[in-house]
Amino acid sequence: MNNTSGRSLIPKNIEHLKPYVAGKTIAEVADIYKPEKIAKLASNENRLGCSPKVKGAIDEVFKEIQDYPDPVARKLRAAIAERNNVEDENVIIAAGSESIISMLCKTFFLNKENAITASATFVGFFVQIGVRGVHLKKIPVTDDYRYDIKAIVNAIDDQTKMVYIANPNNPTGTYITKDEFEWMMKEVPEDILVVMDEAYHEYTGNVEDYPQVLDYDYDNIITLRTFSKAYGLAGLRVGYGIAHKKVIRNMMKTKLTFEPTALGQAAALAAYNDQDHLRKSIEVVEKAKERLYEFFDEQDVDYVKSVSNSVMMVFPTEEEAINFNQKMLEKGVILRRINAFGLPNCIRITVGMPEEMQHFEDTFLEVTKN
Repeated sequence: MNNTSGRSLIPKNIEHLKPYVAGKTIAEVADIYKPEKIAKLASNENRLGCSPKVKGAIDEVFKEIQDYPDPVARKLRAAIAERNNVEDENVIIAAGSESIISMLCKTFFLNKENAITASATFVGFFVQIGVRGVHLKKIPVTDDYRYDIKAIVNAIDDQTKMVYIANPNNPTGTYITKDEFEWMMKEVPEDILVVMDEAYHEYTGNVEDYPQVLDYDYDNIITLRTFSKAYGLAGLRVGYGIAHKKVIRNMMKTKLTFEPTALGQAAALAAYNDQDHLRKSIEVVEKAKERLYEFFDEQDVDYVKSVSNSVMMVFPTEEEAINFNQKMLEKGVILRRINAFGLPNCIRITVGMPEEMQHFEDTFLEVTKN
């Protein structure tokens, strides 16, 4: 049948959208390059792995796998609410914090409204905003790769509906301070939702001026967290948000009914209750970062210190970043070029286990000498 309406089958915002491209998998690199060993340091996963208690929890719930999961994840929701001193109705749980970002975009935007964030931040936010066709103002990061909070506030206009802050930021590993957060919240109008994406929150325990957002009483903030990073459950996709009950109640209207899965809920609850393993995971990251800083200083590498579980290398040019990343990949070290995040001359390195970091160092020396 001929198209007489003149309309396109695919909306322009979708046709022009650049999809999120994940880091390469171990299987993909093994198949293409066949290196002797592989260190996957690209996706900010917990290289130690999840709590050993997770398997038992999954085995138990697997007995009921024929049943739909609890649509509001009551047990996990209650545990999160209790630990964070909020009520169950302040918590929403979904298939990763990116799913919650998608919900936010579906719930809060009408035509011609806009959102504001940094030019170099989590690309998943760029994608989900683009899916809704929302105008996104990307404010350049500062010279030291931090959110420019004053510039973001100055960019607010009558059509602004949302401000997105990843804290700590991905991919830079930098953060906004308590003073910056408090100043921002005094300046942002109450009818604008501030999204504080704290996917790496667990790694900030020793950062004195990091803002503890849940200690503040603002109705227009939602705090996002995930089980994919410090808790080591990236393969099961569980994340949560904490906000005013009115915000959560309306987001529940746009949430996919049965997310996350029953396996994900059980695994997340087991991991959440194993604080000893969480502390061990954080310790692994802190030791690996210090080792990497020392190595980079010895090799005169330009990098950005981080409060997350990754470190960002800065190259003079995009071409040098591309060449380094490819040479490392061919030797089995999977890193993440972050051109899609707005930093084409930078590479993000997930800090991993000692043997993985040794593989990185050995390969770095090999490829930079040639």
